[in-house]
Amino acid sequence: MNELEINRYWKKIVNTMTEGLMLVGPDGTIVMVNKAFEELTGYSAGEVIGRPCTLLECDACEGAMQASASRWCKLFEEGQVIKCRCHLLKKDGSYVSALKNASVLVDDNGVNLGAVEILTDLSEFERLDQKVELLSRQLDEDVSFQGMIGKSTIMQKLFHVIEKAAASDAPVIIYGESGTGKELAARAIHQLGRRKEGPFVQFNCAALNEALLESELFGHIKGAFTGAYRHRPGRFEAANGGDIFLDEIGDIPMSIQVKLLRVLETKQYEHVGDDRPISTDVRIITATNKNLEELIAQKQFREDLFFRINVFPIHLAPLRERSEDIPLLADAFIRRLRAKTGKQISGLTPYAMKRFMAYHWPGNVRELRSALEFAFVIADKGSIDLDQLPPKIVQSQAPPADPGHSTQRWAAQTAPDEGAFFSPGSSNSEERRQLIEALRQTNGNQTQAARLLGINRVTVWNRMRKYGIDLKRVLTT
Repeated sequence: MNELEINRYWKKIVNTMTEGLMLVGPDGTIVMVNKAFEELTGYSAGEVIGRPCTLLECDACEGAMQASASRWCKLFEEGQVIKCRCHLLKKDGSYVSALKNASVLVDDNGVNLGAVEILTDLSEFERLDQKVELLSRQLDEDVSFQGMIGKSTIMQKLFHVIEKAAASDAPVIIYGESGTGKELAARAIHQLGRRKEGPFVQFNCAALNEALLESELFGHIKGAFTGAYRHRPGRFEAANGGDIFLDEIGDIPMSIQVKLLRVLETKQYEHVGDDRPISTDVRIITATNKNLEELIAQKQFREDLFFRINVFPIHLAPLRERSEDIPLLADAFIRRLRAKTGKQISGLTPYAMKRFMAYHWPGNVRELRSALEFAFVIADKGSIDLDQLPPKIVQSQAPPADPGHSTQRWAAQTAPDEGAFFSPGSSNSEERRQLIEALRQTNGNQTQAARLLGINRVTVWNRMRKYGIDLKRVLTT
């Protein structure tokens, strides 16, 4: 193909490009666009040719669009090349993320002829990045059911309900105490649903004040408020075609509840500072640890919004109601922490596991994981014992009896006036008696005595010195 033929077919050539191409004249008007540009922006060539390129409201151009004496745009004045990520305003009022590569065109005499801009759509890349992040997080967890761990009857029923919810496109609300895994349940619904190829966007409604919350959810245009130096797409825009997860929905202000209700009813919203409606195709998943019906009675939550989001309720049980899952969860977290830290920690001692089983876990699974992270900092190798657990867990109740001896056997070997194991608040005489009995029970093994008492070995040694306990005399009397 010679130069003449290239010149003849150059329009067909540029229309085969997957990137959007736009030629801009020295005065800033659009001279030509290719097919990929039309697909990217939603504008046809006839709708944009002859119009200023500012109609795309590219946030990367703001610094270049500084008027000067000779040029309308700084790009033409300096002949610079722009390579950056930006957001472009589409015909339907939504924004698309793109990679822009712009350069000035000059003739042989150095006269500016215009500028060429190549626009690469980054939407798919961002979706794939989110997918990789999601899969990485799931691999980081010891997956049982979409990252949720549990074999109890309660959990098996929950998994079945999640599968049913995923098969529907109706709004879902997840109820549960803090730390029960509401985010994991929402992710499972997304991964099992028909929108799994679309984005999954999560947002905590209690994280920001009212003004920032509205902007984060619905986006804003440049100049919408003080500090809005550029337009910004919102979470609903980012979630288009997928699922949006709104956590702590009970904390959302009343003014935002009205706008959220409109999205649910009409599938439309506006950017802050703009009156152009934008259509959205998202499934809304919400979550809360509050009683929304009580908030409705207190005039803090709209009843009509409640009925719109409460279509498919899912309730997550607290960990104390499924204690049979604790060993499975502990084992999963220990394997994960062992891989992350490289420490050769095999698991929990029977004493530590019994304390785990007896503890009420107000922070649920999140607290259990934090307790094991604490233990991995303290322990170096072997099994995690009582003295390597957080004090709150160790001191929450009387320590468990030696797993090798029943409670009845211990009571039979203990004198009537010597009481049970030591617990916070015991008198010195009672503390001394408990220590002596623990030493007798373990045949003088201070480490095992410490385990029985729920204290560490150094504390046993210090109390022996404090009370003048002679180990030989204890074992022979």
